[in-house]
Amino acid sequence: MKRKGPTLTQKEIENAVTDPGNLMLLVYTVLIGLILLGSGFLYAGEARSAESQEGQGSEFNLEEISEGKLLVPGQDGNVVSALKLSQKVIISISGVASRVTVIQEFVNNSPDWVEGVYVFPLPAESAVDHLKMVIGEREVVGEIKEKEQARKIYEKAKGEGRKTSLLSQNRPNIFTTRLANIGPGEKIVIEIEYQQTVQYRDQTFSIRFPMAMTPRYIPGKPVNREEASEIGFSEEGWAVNTDQVPDALEITPPMVVAGVEGQQEFIPTVELEVDLASGFPLSRVESLYHEMYDVELAENHHMLSFTGIVFADHDFVLEWQPAKAADATAALLTERPEGDENSFMLLMLMPPENLKSAGETRHVPREAVYILDVSGSMSGPPIRQAKVALARALDKLQPKDRFNIISFNNTARKLFTDSVAANSGNITIAKEYLNTLRADGGTEMKLALEMALNVGDSAGRGDRVRQVIFMTDGAIGNESELFALINSELGRSRLFTVGIGSAPNSHFMTRAAKIGRGSYTYIGNLGEVGQRIDELFIRLENPVLTNITIEPLDEKGNSVEAVEFLSYPHPVPDLYLGEPLQVAMRMDSDWKKIRVSGTRLGERWQYVIDVSRGAGRAGIATLWARKKIADEMESLALGKDENEVRQAILETALEHHLVSKYTSLVAVDKEISRPRHEVLKKEAVPTPAPKTFQFAGNQYGDAVFAGSAKTGTASNLHLLVGFLLMLIAAGVHIIRRRIWVK
Repeated sequence: MKRKGPTLTQKEIENAVTDPGNLMLLVYTVLIGLILLGSGFLYAGEARSAESQEGQGSEFNLEEISEGKLLVPGQDGNVVSALKLSQKVIISISGVASRVTVIQEFVNNSPDWVEGVYVFPLPAESAVDHLKMVIGEREVVGEIKEKEQARKIYEKAKGEGRKTSLLSQNRPNIFTTRLANIGPGEKIVIEIEYQQTVQYRDQTFSIRFPMAMTPRYIPGKPVNREEASEIGFSEEGWAVNTDQVPDALEITPPMVVAGVEGQQEFIPTVELEVDLASGFPLSRVESLYHEMYDVELAENHHMLSFTGIVFADHDFVLEWQPAKAADATAALLTERPEGDENSFMLLMLMPPENLKSAGETRHVPREAVYILDVSGSMSGPPIRQAKVALARALDKLQPKDRFNIISFNNTARKLFTDSVAANSGNITIAKEYLNTLRADGGTEMKLALEMALNVGDSAGRGDRVRQVIFMTDGAIGNESELFALINSELGRSRLFTVGIGSAPNSHFMTRAAKIGRGSYTYIGNLGEVGQRIDELFIRLENPVLTNITIEPLDEKGNSVEAVEFLSYPHPVPDLYLGEPLQVAMRMDSDWKKIRVSGTRLGERWQYVIDVSRGAGRAGIATLWARKKIADEMESLALGKDENEVRQAILETALEHHLVSKYTSLVAVDKEISRPRHEVLKKEAVPTPAPKTFQFAGNQYGDAVFAGSAKTGTASNLHLLVGFLLMLIAAGVHIIRRRIWVK
């Protein structure tokens, strides 16, 4: 059946043509279509520009580097190294102390003589005191030197053609191995050793060995563009130093990612074994993220090893629990090094159990401010973990609580202008807001922290406590600047950090929480979210143990004034429920007792400890020195005179043979290996990124999170929608103009 159109009079026809409503509808539709078309062409142009830059070789286009930028070399970025690296890790745990050996084996597969540079992560609290270079049957042990002096020794030996190695610290949890004059087809082994304390919380012991490093975001403006123009991917760094991160070159190595095509084979492999002598029977031993063989030698002694060689793309974490919690309430290890008049002690002590019940029935109203990192490094599983964690945290709030959410990448945004009541309506709005967030862009943490902490006298008004819960992977390079900010702006707030992802920046997380007088929680995968958030809220809801002091006593239990007694951390931080006191001490005499005391909800408690009954253990002096250095570094970030800090660290590090910000280990072979006519080439061994890390760019991984980085766009979608709207506009125009007749 033929459809009949409407019949219009001549007047209606004239009105139809000149009707302003119809005209504006047409104009608006055409304009929207043109805008979308324009944006589509614009984005497409940028994408083509980025693609064209990919083919320009391995050099960065420094004109693109303005501020707050992070780039990672891709397939064309020379991450392929002539040096093949494999690692073996041996962890020996005895009670609350551990000794770790990291064996790095470098094989030169090229026909050239090369110098290898490898930037790698270690635990933030590791006390690195040993370096050995193995060349066939020869072994060369490293010596501790002032950093600049060690560098000169290394450069001199390198120029002479001797095999030499330099181990230096870039951050407390980032180190660099340099190894010069590796001949064609040659294999050189580097052995590194360090002391570390194990962690204890919520009746669970744990140790972490970092295998991967999340690329650091470098904020600020380049400080020397001319100098930076000489940097290429074949060098040891790929970023430029900025006014906020003056040593960016040292913490931004070329990287390889498991998920990027063609890079898997260049990820270093790892063999790992653990000798666990806990000192008491265990109810559970578990490797959280790697499969392991477990041979139980005795009820308190396990030998564990990877079931095979694994790629270094996820941190290793081992947990173990005592069969009886009472067995792990206190531990004391002591050492008196040969020729040293001082005694060193490491004390782990759980607060009295009867203090737990003091605050369990009382809910103190809180103002909870959640900071959520939505930068590009959080793409993929990390942002999903963070969203689920934050949603669960919202469900834990009580009606009397107030809350707000701050998300950040290139900039920071508040969900609500001010904190709002934690009623069902506001919780629903917050969860809907979470669903709209996606990970992209840079990591401007400073903006978010300022927004959360800089609240003046309004922080913690009345009986309400103010708690800032910071969820992030911590992938930044300006840690010191942020520590200073937290210290100056904290006020009555308390900062709790929640590390997200398979390799978060533990140095930033732990130190920020300590300065913020809070605690650090780690969530390694989605399956842990519920348990970890519940544990965090138990800590948030229970009163803090404060005013903790330690003092030496004479045999009759009286305080002693005239004694040199140095304990770290200093001062002892507040403790939350489930956290033990863990402190390293040095005394210049054989004092028999110490008193540990503190306050909780106004109640005073104390323990008197007979130190003569501690177990002797090598390495306690090294752990004390490491904690002293960490304390000095923290004071530097908080404004202490740098010369004074440098001198204190130098004396301690040289005395205890420790790598630090101002000291390095250097080893030099006596024999000359490289002929004078052979040229030495520098090779950067790429550092593995976490397997959950996702590039925001293309399959070659040439771009990651950054404010102006080359990220994917919706240009194709914009073009399609633009064309569709143009067609619709044309159709409307034809329909309105056409006169239907019978």
